[in-house]
Amino acid sequence: MEYTSNADLRARADAVLARLVGDATGTARLREDQWRAIEALVADRRRALVVQRTGWGKSAVYFVATSLLRARGSGPTVIVSPLLALMRNQVDAAGRAGIHARTINSANTEEWEAVQAEIAAGDVDVLLVSPERLNNPDFRDQVLPKLSAATGLLVVDEAHCISDWGHDFRPDYRRLRTMLADLPPGVPVLATTATANARVTADVAEQLGTGGASDALVLRGPLDRESLSLGVLRLPDAAHRMAWLADHLDDLPGSGIVYTLTVAAAEEVTAFLRQRGHAVASYTGKTENAERQQAEDDLLANRVKALVATSALGMGFDKPDLGFVVHLGSPSSPIAYYQQVGRAGRGVDHAEVLLLPGKEDEAIWQYFASLAFPSEDLVRRTLDVLARADGPLSLPALEPLVELRRSRLETMLKVLDVDGAVRRVKGGWIATGQPWSYDSDRYAWVARQRAAEQQAMREYAATTECRMEFLQRQLDDEGAKPCGRCDNCAGPRFTSGLSPAALDAARSDLGRAGVEVEPRRMWPTGLPAIGIDLKGRIPAGEQALPGRALGRLSDIGWGNRLRPLLAPQTPDHAVPDDVARAVVDVLADWARGPGGWASGASDAPPRPVGVVTVASRSRPRLIRSLGTRIAEVGRLPLLGSVEYAGDAPRSPRSNSAQRLKSLDGALTVPPELASALAEADGPVLLVDDFTETGWTLAVATRLLRKSGARGVLPLVLAVQG
Repeated sequence: MEYTSNADLRARADAVLARLVGDATGTARLREDQWRAIEALVADRRRALVVQRTGWGKSAVYFVATSLLRARGSGPTVIVSPLLALMRNQVDAAGRAGIHARTINSANTEEWEAVQAEIAAGDVDVLLVSPERLNNPDFRDQVLPKLSAATGLLVVDEAHCISDWGHDFRPDYRRLRTMLADLPPGVPVLATTATANARVTADVAEQLGTGGASDALVLRGPLDRESLSLGVLRLPDAAHRMAWLADHLDDLPGSGIVYTLTVAAAEEVTAFLRQRGHAVASYTGKTENAERQQAEDDLLANRVKALVATSALGMGFDKPDLGFVVHLGSPSSPIAYYQQVGRAGRGVDHAEVLLLPGKEDEAIWQYFASLAFPSEDLVRRTLDVLARADGPLSLPALEPLVELRRSRLETMLKVLDVDGAVRRVKGGWIATGQPWSYDSDRYAWVARQRAAEQQAMREYAATTECRMEFLQRQLDDEGAKPCGRCDNCAGPRFTSGLSPAALDAARSDLGRAGVEVEPRRMWPTGLPAIGIDLKGRIPAGEQALPGRALGRLSDIGWGNRLRPLLAPQTPDHAVPDDVARAVVDVLADWARGPGGWASGASDAPPRPVGVVTVASRSRPRLIRSLGTRIAEVGRLPLLGSVEYAGDAPRSPRSNSAQRLKSLDGALTVPPELASALAEADGPVLLVDDFTETGWTLAVATRLLRKSGARGVLPLVLAVQG
């Protein structure tokens, strides 16, 4: 179908919009910038970059353009979309406009063949693809070339992910260069985002090939959200923040999102709010897909007051009447913060946005900052391993050979793939042999940018000026001006008042000590490749029994007490009294709880008959005093320590195989301890300060069991995670 004029095209575009938004009267009209983008894509077959606030209607642009292009006989629209939540929302939205949309992502592998058959038959109008698919060997080599040749419109949603200057860089997105290069001439391209400052906008435009001397259309609108009322409320500690939320959650309009910085905090807050009678659900990176879907559906249908979520919910969740967003803890970037709060108030006149910063925020920022792009030395070693390999190496096979955890290793390989130094093929990864240089200037700049963003969030929480104007300026919005709605412009809408009952309950909940420490049961793969003759299941007679920790370092309760105690710069000293008392409480609860030695359960282990500590070079007084206090309270003998045979191994934040390599032969059971174990008629408590991978406990346990221990019950102050 051809359109006789732009007026005819505009009329048809408005008609599609009416179907999309469910307007039976047919009076819905596109915004002028929406129309300008659609006109560029459909009439002029140009490339467009749209940077507009959340709720502006970016998805309407590509759905309306798709309908018009398909009517002209164009191939299907391909939307590269980062999150499953976004995909589900957009499939539903497309259906309202009579557009048949399908997805290919990690959650629907069983449908891929059927989807590809529908595409080949011309029955699919929109295909939503996760960025990870773009570099899957089968998809990249077999599906992507055909798809590129047939595509009628390419859409890059949440396009700030392309930029490593942005707050949510994803190397898979940079694979789009290949797809762009393979598109036939005249295929329009649309990139959209709500969260890009001037630097990110320029970078995205350049990477998409829409910068320089091209005739691309760049539409950048004002970022003020007139429905949002921003505020900050400072409260003394985590207990006050949780109690305040429990008391005031029902005062917030409609239903909404409570963001936390960690999975542990999300689970803690969810459990507490449920105890206080609130209908809430948890949504994190560890939530199963089916549970995520149920949580999203419950919020969309207002069956829950809030989702308590990490940034796993960050992009793409579409609920126009979302009434509030509360952050228990400050994100490290004002751009990320703007993106998250933008979920609220899209289809209502007023929504509340409240930040409750916590003293643990900075420690969490520092932890995530430590996971940045690896050093040049680690990258070079990885390239050398791949170059010497006889064939492709899978991630499990490569991981033991380098000092990187799998998630960081995979991200690094994806960046190297984009740079041309490695390539993902069937069976794993190979080195290409192409020259490659470590861009230290760029990585240093990114690190400085992250530090500047963290400082900006400190300033946002402290500013006495307009908060919306502050965020707009962080995103280089030339139209930034005082909003007249935030707590600084219009006065605070919330006080710090809360009920004693809620505060007591929060303190009790956060003060409840004890986290189960699950023992290692399988040796990591690939150990023989690094000279360690261990594989498969750890024999039952060499495994630890389930253990306990006082808390997690990421907890907003005990984590806040344990982080400074175990910080590298903290001087070594005897265990503090409050910590020792809490450990005794953990032991008492452990003994009486399910499976505890005092529970009377048929499979319960015998009562411990002694205490063994793990030697430490950095905290010998802390661990020795902790072991002594436990022995005294439990009226148990302190049998001795598992010692280091030489220097204590360094403990890099690495993978399991490398940690085991550093421990191989490093620990020993002294003869006097071995003699005591031979005479002990029962399990022993194995005491350490901290466990991250669990392998020090596993190796120490194996040595103790081989030396005659009847069983080992690990007990540590903290676990990571």
